[in-house]
Amino acid sequence: MKPYLRDKVPKTLSDIPDNTAYEAGFLVTKNAGWRNIRPVVDLEKCVGCLQCYLYCPDGVISREGNKVTLDYDFCKGCGICKKMCRFGAIDMEVEK
Repeated sequence: MKPYLRDKVPKTLSDIPDNTAYEAGFLVTKNAGWRNIRPVVDLEKCVGCLQCYLYCPDGVISREGNKVTLDYDFCKGCGICKKMCRFGAIDMEVEK
């Protein structure tokens, strides 16, 4: 499930779920600007195998045609996608 922003932000104790976590993909804020590197996909090298998608802990990678796209609003810049890409299609660059 691709993460997306929710309208309801918990403000009181009764707004917080009784279980251990929210449903999958529950996010109330975008990346707060703390990421210092980010993944960049070279679309010429990308073959659309989706190995990066399978290992992304944040679920920010999705398929667009035969290639992948990243949602930078929720990417934390961990670099796992780069490590998993056996075609070298993902590089990490300094955040601007």
